[in-house]
Amino acid sequence: MAQQLTHEEGIMLIPPPKDASGARRSTTSATFNFINSIIGSGIIGLPYALNQAGLPLGLLLLVIVAFITDYSIILLIKGGNLSGTNSYQSLVQSTFGFPGFLILSALQFLYPFIAMVSYNITTADTMTKVFQRIPGVGPGHILAERHFVILLSTLVFTMPLSLYRNIEKLGKVSFLSMVLTLTILIIAIIRSATFGPQILPTQNAWAFAKWNAIQAVGVMSFAFICHHNSFLIYGSLEQPTLANWSRVTHLSVGSALIISAAFAVTGYTTFTGYTQGDIFENYCRNDNLATFGRFCFGLSIMTTFPLECFVTREVLSNVIFSRDLSKVEHVVITILIVAVCASISLAYDCLGVVLELNGALSATPLIFIIPSACILKLSSRRWFQGENLIATILIAVGLFVMITGLTMTGLNPQDCSHGVEMFYCADANISGTAPPV
Repeated sequence: MAQQLTHEEGIMLIPPPKDASGARRSTTSATFNFINSIIGSGIIGLPYALNQAGLPLGLLLLVIVAFITDYSIILLIKGGNLSGTNSYQSLVQSTFGFPGFLILSALQFLYPFIAMVSYNITTADTMTKVFQRIPGVGPGHILAERHFVILLSTLVFTMPLSLYRNIEKLGKVSFLSMVLTLTILIIAIIRSATFGPQILPTQNAWAFAKWNAIQAVGVMSFAFICHHNSFLIYGSLEQPTLANWSRVTHLSVGSALIISAAFAVTGYTTFTGYTQGDIFENYCRNDNLATFGRFCFGLSIMTTFPLECFVTREVLSNVIFSRDLSKVEHVVITILIVAVCASISLAYDCLGVVLELNGALSATPLIFIIPSACILKLSSRRWFQGENLIATILIAVGLFVMITGLTMTGLNPQDCSHGVEMFYCADANISGTAPPV
């Protein structure tokens, strides 16, 4: 007989999934890992999202996306409570059968997989600029070759960290990533004050709203999605209860929102209409402070990569093996995932449109649609009663964002300014950290 479930907060509702060591992480470590999962490479695209939507409307949309993210993450765990399941995949399979399981598995694999590819590409773009600031390292040097940087970061950082079987071991790494992210934010604020005044605002820079706002929602969804990690992090809590999970979720999403909003506003107000999809493309190459920021960001996303690898490996193990992996299987599948990501990263150097599509096609259904659909399916109430009405509205909003976002991305694709020095760098006095004269 299935285990009896209860909705009372403070009681363990789902038998938490055990990892190889059976270890449990503290609430603090879980929060760091959750924040690290949210704040990945997507944060550098948030200033561009404000450029698409308009500053006031963009900020409003950012808050809404964060609220929906927080709400839908808790819906996932509630759905697990109702169905007696302990993973996103098993929840959807219990609710919508095998077809739903396959669709969810494809989306849950696609999002982190493309995210890992973007991490490799961003690492290469970022670290090559950092290395070129080293005396004697010019454009033709091996450290300035993006292919070498991808291979180096894969072998030295992302592969060893991804081979961990216990996600708890990444808690300290996630804390380091958060410190690096805060450092990047401080650098962006300093540069906004010292470099921003040299760049004249573009026309309509302070408009309330712009026509590409729906595309901006796709970018924000890509930046905020963390649902694919939710059950893993929930199961690693020392006391996995709904009350503890809600606190972790509110703290994590709230902290991520504050950091993301501050970075988005700072980046956009510095460059206004010139803001690129990768905000570090806006900073000049001889900007030493920005170079340090690039270095911090490169390390930060290398520490985020393993979290996404955990998810892709879990999806493959559930679909192909339907059981826990042996040590050999764990190593082989991890090496395969990381190697394929590195291979794609070596072949392509601009994923601006792909990331927008990933936000609309993968992130939006994982945030807006699927958690809400599971709750509606499992609930005994009608769709317009109580919490079900909110879930229904989220499904409608998600479908609108998906369809409209995909259409607008096709009609107005993001330009790729990969490696292009911005025009205002020619005469800018930004090599040091002092304010311009």
